[in-house]
Amino acid sequence: MPDQRDPAPYDALLLLSFGGPEGPDDVVPFLENVTRGRGIPGERLKEVGQHYFLFGGVSPINDQNRALLDALRKDFAEHGLDLPVHWGNRNWAPYLTDTLREMVQDGHRRIAVLATSAYASYSGCRQYRENLADALATLEAEGLELPRVDKLRHYFNHPGFVRPMIEGVLESLADLPEEVRAGARLAFTTHSIPTSAADTSGPAEEHGEGGAYVRQHLEVARLIADAVRDETGIEHPWELVYQSRSGAPHIPWLEPDICDHLEEQHAAGAPAVAMVPIGFVSDHMEVLYDLDTEATAKAAELGLPVRRVSTVGADPRFAAAVRDLVLERAATERGVHAERCALGALGPSHDLCPVGCCPARAPKPAAAGADSPYA
Repeated sequence: MPDQRDPAPYDALLLLSFGGPEGPDDVVPFLENVTRGRGIPGERLKEVGQHYFLFGGVSPINDQNRALLDALRKDFAEHGLDLPVHWGNRNWAPYLTDTLREMVQDGHRRIAVLATSAYASYSGCRQYRENLADALATLEAEGLELPRVDKLRHYFNHPGFVRPMIEGVLESLADLPEEVRAGARLAFTTHSIPTSAADTSGPAEEHGEGGAYVRQHLEVARLIADAVRDETGIEHPWELVYQSRSGAPHIPWLEPDICDHLEEQHAAGAPAVAMVPIGFVSDHMEVLYDLDTEATAKAAELGLPVRRVSTVGADPRFAAAVRDLVLERAATERGVHAERCALGALGPSHDLCPVGCCPARAPKPAAAGADSPYA
């Protein structure tokens, strides 16, 4: 059917990501961008920057986004989808505003936006929408014609996001020594956020303890654990745990931390643990440092065998999932019924973030939502 390949009304896709330094001289300026307005002293930024300096001052996220861009363009071309793909970051070059300006100057007027965050939360959704609003305000001040930007829905339970992780768990379990494989635990990891931010994530009517952020991660963890059981015949105990906490000690954040969890599992007699970073699209710095460096060192100290499962990255199935998301949203915008792929009980997420969804710490305009000033 022609509609299956019709991206109209969209004339471009924008890959919107976090960004990262690409050399030692970039590290502190990058961290200043990330923490702007929070009053964090320079010495603290240099301390945090040591994570990057361990890897030559280069974050892997930019190369991973380049790989995803290539995968998207390849998938689109192979399936007859004529839609150019551009890339902009929140915190480092190529900056979102610069990319959006170039897209407007190239004549793009209706842009679908894929954020490299699969779940609902302030930092994973609304903050990207605020960044879009800031960029549009800059273009408006420059006298440019503003495009319409539509953020694609959350894709945490899309089969193209979940299936690669299922296979990653199976591969990691198979890589464990045979004598510990059957008893291995699964530790599903995601970014810790303040409990107040978690509790108010998702639409207002769904707010509650942990909000949509925790609920969505628990659903993905269950989907993966159930699939592993069905395909191996072995029930691996699992838990959702957290990493990468960066807040003040007196502010409650989601717990347990992955390193604390490894200690608890070792004390309880667990023979091995597979760490599954379901909260991340790619193997960026927080995965490399918090899991591959810090958590792996803790496991070695304990004598606990661990394996770390890969993120989806530029997996062709994820690229195909993005194509699905673009085409279903395009069909919806044209008033045509579209099948919306989603695994599990939560179903497909909303297209348009409602008022009160993942509220900001301080009110700021946010694009691509029901409260957008740029409808």
